[in-house]
Amino acid sequence: MFGTLAHLGFDALLITAFLAGIRRTTGLTYVSESPKSECNRNPFSDSPKLADVPNKDVRQILRSYLEFGEYIFDFAVVIFGRSSSFERKRD
Repeated sequence: MFGTLAHLGFDALLITAFLAGIRRTTGLTYVSESPKSECNRNPFSDSPKLADVPNKDVRQILRSYLEFGEYIFDFAVVIFGRSSSFERKRD
């Protein structure tokens, strides 16, 4: 039982860090509000948005989950940056 929970927790950690990496490297973010004008219309407007989650507590949990991923991503960058096994390349 504990092993399964630990495995699921680690998977959740990897997923949120992966999403943070996508956000940092590409600038892509999840649309949390509906577009204000027709010019900025989202072609996927039928897709769910964080603001559409009816329960305020669930929204806060999702927001905290994604912020935790940002923290984990930053932590990994610092650890890898201090390691002699990795080097930063600028193209």
